[in-house]
Amino acid sequence: MDTEFTFNSRRSPVVCLHGCVATSQPLASTVGLDILKRGGNAADAAVAIAAALAVTEPCSTGLGGDAFCLFYSADTGEIQGINGSGRTACAQTLDFMESRGYSTESPPSVFDALNVTVPGAAACWCDTKELFGSQKLSLQEILSGAVELAELGFPVAEVTAHHWADNVAALRDAGKKLGDDLLIDGHAPKSGEVFKNPALARTLKELGEHGKPGFYQGRVAKAIVDVISKDGGVMTLDDLRSHNSEVTTPISTEYKSTRLWELPPNSQGLVALLLLNILENFPQLRATGHNSSDYIHVFVEAVRLAQTDGLCYLGDPAHTSIPLETLLDKSYSSQRAQLIIMDSVGSDDNQTKPGPITASDTVYFCIIDSHGNACSFVNSTYMGFGTGLVPDGCGFSLQNRGANFSLHRGHINCIAGGKRSYHTIIPALLTDSVTKSQKPQQLLAALGVMGGFMQPQGHVQVLLNMMEFGMNPQQALDAPRVFVQYDQKSGQWFVNLEEGIEQEVAEELRRRGHKVNWPVTGHQRSQFGRGQIITVGDWWNPSATQASRLPRVLWAGSDPRADGCALGYYCNHKHNCFF
Repeated sequence: MDTEFTFNSRRSPVVCLHGCVATSQPLASTVGLDILKRGGNAADAAVAIAAALAVTEPCSTGLGGDAFCLFYSADTGEIQGINGSGRTACAQTLDFMESRGYSTESPPSVFDALNVTVPGAAACWCDTKELFGSQKLSLQEILSGAVELAELGFPVAEVTAHHWADNVAALRDAGKKLGDDLLIDGHAPKSGEVFKNPALARTLKELGEHGKPGFYQGRVAKAIVDVISKDGGVMTLDDLRSHNSEVTTPISTEYKSTRLWELPPNSQGLVALLLLNILENFPQLRATGHNSSDYIHVFVEAVRLAQTDGLCYLGDPAHTSIPLETLLDKSYSSQRAQLIIMDSVGSDDNQTKPGPITASDTVYFCIIDSHGNACSFVNSTYMGFGTGLVPDGCGFSLQNRGANFSLHRGHINCIAGGKRSYHTIIPALLTDSVTKSQKPQQLLAALGVMGGFMQPQGHVQVLLNMMEFGMNPQQALDAPRVFVQYDQKSGQWFVNLEEGIEQEVAEELRRRGHKVNWPVTGHQRSQFGRGQIITVGDWWNPSATQASRLPRVLWAGSDPRADGCALGYYCNHKHNCFF
C-alpha cells in the first residue's frame, strides 16, 4: 500500500508562477496555454478552450449550447459576468405547448426539437473576447487551435469515449439518431480513435471571420432553423438574429472572511450561496470530521432546503421578480437552518416539492493569467448531445435546455415565448471579503464543478474541503463527494455516496431516514461532477505562514473523474507579469 500518497488520484497539485489553465481535456488545456504564450489573457484563453472542448468533448458542450462567464480584473479587483443562455422561440408559449397536447403530466420528450433554445455559446465567446480580452489577438487567432484540432483530428480520450457512446445509445433508445458529423461510420468513436470534424472547423472559421453574424445569420442560422423545423420545432431566423448575451453583476455571500461569487438568476448560482449560508450556522462541522455521518447529514438537509428555495424562486428575471436580497440575508438562512434536526431527516412539510431534476453534461474550466486576471467559464449542451439534432454541415448538436421549463401555469419557471429557463450551469470565483471602500478585493480562487443540479453542491463541497479541512486543490477534487438527488417518480430525495465514503456512514445515514445509494463506483461517479480549481497562494493550508505564502504561487487541481489536467505557464517576460 502506497501510504505516502495523500491524494486518491495519485496526482499532486500543479504549482506555477505566471499563469495556469485547468480543463477536462489535456488538448484543450494545451490550446489555452498556447494563447497565454502568444500574449493573450485569461479571457482570450477561455474562448480558445471553449472552442477546443467543443471539438474534443462534443457529448458535453459545443456551439449548440449555452455558456456563462465570470471575469476577475487584476487591475481593479472588479468581477463581471456574462449570461450566455438562450431563450425559447417567441412562438413557443404555454398556450402553444398545450395546443400540441403537452402538459405538466405529459411533457415532450427531452430530445424533442421543442426543447431547443437559442444557442447562446457563440455570442458569449464573442462577448467574452470583446469585453474582457487582451485585444492583442483576433477571434480568428483565438479559435485557430480548435480549428486545427477539428481539421487534423485528435484521439478521443477514455472518459469522453464512454460518455459519447452512452449518449448515442440514449438517443437511439429514444428513437433518435445523432447527426453523422459527430459519428464515425454511424458509431461513436472509441477511446484512442482519431476523430475529425471538418464541418465544425468550417463553422468555427466563419465565426472567427464574421463574429456573431457568422453564427446567428447566414448559412449556420439557416441550417439551425431547418433542422429544428423538420423535427417539429418553431424557432425562426428572427429568434436567432435577435439573440444577445447579458452582462451581469455577480451575486455573492461571505463565508469566514472570504466571498464566494456566482452569477445571478436565471443561473442556479443562487443555490450555492443559499447552501453556504445555511451551513454557516453549523460551526461544529469541521469537528465532526470530513464526510462523517454528521457532516453529510447536515449537508444533505441543507441541500434539500437550498435546492427547494431555488426551484421555487429561480427563473428568468426579465419575466418575474426574484427576492434576491431577502433570500441572501443571513437571517433567512438562519431560519432555514433551524429546520435541520441532527438525528433524523427533516419533514417534507417544511419543503415544497421540486420540479423535474435531471442530469446534465457540461464542461467547466478556469484560467489565471500572468497579470492576475481570472476567468471562470462553463459551457453546456445540457443532456449529452442535447436533442441530438445536428444542423446540416455545421458539426455541432443543439441543446435541449428547454427541458428545464415547467408547463405548470403560474410557475416561476413556466415556459413562455422569448424566455430563459432555470439554468444549471454555474462558474464561480472566490475572493477575500474586503469592502469596496477598502483596497481592491484579492482573488483567492477560480473554481467550478459541472454536472447539472450537482453543481452548487459540488462548489460548496470542494470549497469546504479547502477552507474547513485544509485540502489543496487536487485533494479537494479527489475527495469522495455526495450528490443529493430528487426523484420525481417516487417523490423522494436520494443521497448518493461516492466510493471512498465509509460503509458505517452510509448505514448511520439510513438509520436517520435517508434513502442512500452506496457505493457509487466506476463511470457512475460522473454524477458527482467534474471540477477544476486554481488558487492564488496556499491560503487553504492551515500550517502555512505568511512568509511561506510568498511569492504568490498558483496551485491547481483537475478532477480525476474526467480526462483533463491543469497546466502551468512560465512567463520569461517578468516585467509584464503580475506574479
